[in-house]
Amino acid sequence: MSLKRTKLNILPKRTSLRGRAKTGVSLHCHTQFSREMLDFVPYYASKLPIISFFWHRERDNYQARSGKKIDFSDAFWSPPLPPETVFKAEKEQIESVDLDAIVSLSDHDCIDANITVNEKTGKHSPISLEWTVPFEYGFFHVGVHNLPKDRSREITDQLLDYTFTPEIQNNSRLNELFAMLNEDAEILVVLNHPLWDIELVGKEKHETLLSHFLIKMGTWIHALEINGFRSWSENKAVIELAEAFDMPVVTGGDRHGCRPNTVINVTESRTFEEFVEEVRVDKHSEIVLMPEYRLPLHSRQLQSFSEILTYYPEFSEGRERWFDRVHYDVGDGHGVRPLSVHWKHGGPRWLRMAIWTLGFLGSPSMRPIFTLARRAKDKVPSSPAKIRFEIPELEGIENAAAAEFSSDTSP
Repeated sequence: MSLKRTKLNILPKRTSLRGRAKTGVSLHCHTQFSREMLDFVPYYASKLPIISFFWHRERDNYQARSGKKIDFSDAFWSPPLPPETVFKAEKEQIESVDLDAIVSLSDHDCIDANITVNEKTGKHSPISLEWTVPFEYGFFHVGVHNLPKDRSREITDQLLDYTFTPEIQNNSRLNELFAMLNEDAEILVVLNHPLWDIELVGKEKHETLLSHFLIKMGTWIHALEINGFRSWSENKAVIELAEAFDMPVVTGGDRHGCRPNTVINVTESRTFEEFVEEVRVDKHSEIVLMPEYRLPLHSRQLQSFSEILTYYPEFSEGRERWFDRVHYDVGDGHGVRPLSVHWKHGGPRWLRMAIWTLGFLGSPSMRPIFTLARRAKDKVPSSPAKIRFEIPELEGIENAAAAEFSSDTSP
């Protein structure tokens, strides 16, 4: 089945794209200004072989000593690279395939990266952020791109007030905020990695919540995102879901480490505003999976972890080591502070060994193992012509969501 709203390209190797488009657009990049929450740590630490043993032991010992559980609710880490470095890497990758480059950085709930790039480099980077949107029993990440320069702080404050003030979180207020964003024809609103169960409620509950979100708020969403750090099978399902809701798909690399995004948009547009019109008004998007996206996902994820945990002696003081960039409240009355305040050598020996292991597993020499272990459905096809898209019926999605959501929320 052919796609109505999105054209998909898969590059088997790096080659010139000048004949296909004028401009490459890189969306969804994270910099040192992004606050990445650590509330997922207990979930994943309990699942990793070997690490789970040490994690359970440390967790139990901490509770025995302090009389309380380890609390990650306020803990966060920040990616290593400054915004101008991320911007430069994205720009150079797009230029390497002979396209003009547009780069939109979108840190979690923060617009400082784009403003810094514009001030330090004199370049024009759309003022954007990845907005955390609480909804019912979960939340979603929404890319808000190209805020007006003169109102960017004001609008961001309103969005974050909703994020961090439970008392005002309701569908009526959320509709008002989305309507405000949609009043500006040059703003692009993207639902990032929509099928990722980021709230860890389980696949079925998340998909029910997503369907309900799209039914209630979908009129304000301009595109769904396929994500450079999500599996091919998940991204394929996102494309199918977007087609069901008559939406285009745009790309989001979601980089946190040092490597450029593995997915980009290409367009005949020369400015970001023209690109926004193409997606919002024409409801059309052309996307490219770069050669690196075809590498095993788990290998790329571990490589990114390794980059995040690397020592960077050239960085400014307080940013060189990974435990300078991780913040946690140890309960000493000083609030959330870098772990380096408490650890001089990177924490307990088992943790240092675990980090070394992650780095080793993320090395290119281990990639063949991940290639062999990859599921068949996650192997990226060599050509779009080999993909069989199965578009669900919108009415079926709406009916199922209504029934399941009613059941989940009933007393």
